[in-house]
Amino acid sequence: MMHSAHSKASQTFILVTIFLDVLGIGLIIPVLPSLIGTLTDSQAAQAHWYGWLASAFGIMQFLCMPFLGALSDRYGRRPVLLLSTFGLGISYLVTALSHSLWLLLLARLVSGATSATMSVANAYVADITSPEQRAKAFGKVGAAFGIGFVFGPMLGGTLGAIDLRLPFMVAAALSLLNVLYGYF
Repeated sequence: MMHSAHSKASQTFILVTIFLDVLGIGLIIPVLPSLIGTLTDSQAAQAHWYGWLASAFGIMQFLCMPFLGALSDRYGRRPVLLLSTFGLGISYLVTALSHSLWLLLLARLVSGATSATMSVANAYVADITSPEQRAKAFGKVGAAFGIGFVFGPMLGGTLGAIDLRLPFMVAAALSLLNVLYGYF
């Protein structure tokens, strides 16, 4: 078992990571269709590309979650969470700056792959908590997930009303700040 202060800092990093992963998913919901609309010339093309982008994200999450879990078993939870969070931040930045549907698709593929950290986060929580504290810790994980799920669409819609690309810039900044927090 880890030292108490280190365990608390690690748990905070894990909770923020989960919150940001889920926030990023929700953030996309209100603004991605409009962003795609700026890059297409018809509603049919917009719907087509939205389907591809949403599917790409989900498929990559599904495929990469076990892979990230295996990597974290081999190389450690923290390094995998740090690299995943960094990749997520970069994918948000690419999305914010993208003026091509293919680049947007690539960013969504990377975003799906790098936000598939729930298995790693859950394993990390189990690693750093005593059996007596585990239920409480997993309750916090569920709360971080729920809060991210609620605030993502709200934040995305609010920031998207200012500028369609602003939600992605904010998500990139938050993810990259979390990398710094987790690293130091």
